[in-house]
Amino acid sequence: MLIWRATDESLAAMMNTDFSEMLESMGRFNDELIRAGVLVAAEGLDDPNEGVVVDFTGETPVVTNGPYGETKELFNGFYILDVASIQEAVEWVKRAPMAAGSKAEIRRVPSIDEFPQDNEWVQKERAWREQTGQL
Repeated sequence: MLIWRATDESLAAMMNTDFSEMLESMGRFNDELIRAGVLVAAEGLDDPNEGVVVDFTGETPVVTNGPYGETKELFNGFYILDVASIQEAVEWVKRAPMAAGSKAEIRRVPSIDEFPQDNEWVQKERAWREQTGQL
């Protein structure tokens, strides 16, 4: 999973970029991922000011309007790629048309097959994934 993180600098650059130019450059990158057969999912996220935060640091969860913390703590989109290694994911990230100052976090998403198959909850999730065509 590639998690795109903004900085104040990259957010300002993005706000100053024509939206159609942004769509064009990201569209070309997405098309490259699709043609390579590695794109599983990709989504951008709405303005953090439109979200809410559920904070579990106290005894009961506290809900507040977004955004949460500083720009550097936010992420603005994600990709899920099906690649053979973290090194391959790094090579794809390097090709992304991101604004200066942007950062990407790369994390592996474990397969359901990696969890104990005799666990009741894993079995229920597997059944749901099979029913919805995810497996």
